[in-house]
Amino acid sequence: MGYARKVGWVTAGLVIGAGACYCIYRLTQGRKQNKEKMAQGVSEDVDDVGGCPGARYNDWSDDDDDNSESKGIVWYPPWARIGTEAGTRARARARARATRARRAVQKRASPNSDDTILSPQELQKVLCLVEMSEKPYILEAALIALGNNAAYAFNRDIIRDLGGLPIVAKILNTRDPIVKEKALIVLNNLSVNAENQRRLKIYMNQVCDDTITSRLNSSVQLAGLRLLTNMTVTNEYQHMLANSISDFFRLFSAGNEETKFQVLKLLLNLAENPALTRELLRAQVPSSLGSLFNRKENKEVILKLLVIFENINDNFKWEENEPTQNQFSEGSLFFFLKEFQVCADKILGVESHHDFLVKVKVGKFMAKLAECMFPKSQE
Repeated sequence: MGYARKVGWVTAGLVIGAGACYCIYRLTQGRKQNKEKMAQGVSEDVDDVGGCPGARYNDWSDDDDDNSESKGIVWYPPWARIGTEAGTRARARARARATRARRAVQKRASPNSDDTILSPQELQKVLCLVEMSEKPYILEAALIALGNNAAYAFNRDIIRDLGGLPIVAKILNTRDPIVKEKALIVLNNLSVNAENQRRLKIYMNQVCDDTITSRLNSSVQLAGLRLLTNMTVTNEYQHMLANSISDFFRLFSAGNEETKFQVLKLLLNLAENPALTRELLRAQVPSSLGSLFNRKENKEVILKLLVIFENINDNFKWEENEPTQNQFSEGSLFFFLKEFQVCADKILGVESHHDFLVKVKVGKFMAKLAECMFPKSQE
């Protein structure tokens, strides 16, 4: 009897184990199929911007799956702490509100169409939401819709004619970092337009101050740098940033790699303008700027920085400005370039770990810099 009971228990265990393995297999296959469907859906639903110069901000999918919607950025109240039961309920309610807001914006903007390209009437409705609503999750959803549509050239004029520029710019005063980032993205897409730039220039000082004082490497700071870079593609408004060049060099030295690249793009725009050469040379640069050439820094960062130095060197007439060289203070970019030989020696040294292309570029720049700064000594 004892033997039969043991056999029964073993048989039951095998049956239960087989059933569990089968359930796990079905769940695994179901997840694989869902991933394949999601991958196919993403590949089919991606819009082709074509030759549009604006950055396409696709953070709003048309998929009605609640799981995919919950993956978006959601504003959580301060009391929604992770790890507590009350916090879990509060976060769930916040996600539900964000989902309802997203669907409400879609329904009010385009009740009979799922197309992400909105008509002027639909854009007017979204702008009304931005202007009237104070809820962060509604503002976020509406700004994402505007950002997507502002990526198209024909919509930039429409949004401007509807009075959308001051409506979106007003959101820059918000303290919510997520909403502020979305507003900067919309303005960035709208700024790829000469008339829009002319009207947006009045907000450049505010954007510049907010960018410099924002948390280092934050999304708001990066969005602000991108907007300022777009606004300085031409020489027309570059002079408005002349007093902030020292702050940009500080961000470049302290920021991470992504921040460094974005600051370099902005400084490169300014360095191509001969009228700003003196302001660039007067700018105070951190002492840590030279250390970028000591360690194994990203090759692209060093090469872009050398391009900026070359542009400044080409635009500054060293012989003609020799009597005024005493106007530059210690710690300025002017003195950094005069003492650049120290950095160059470390890069060109035998024990240096820098890339060969970096060494070649540094060697050529040093030869050109020495020729411009000390022409008489070479005779």
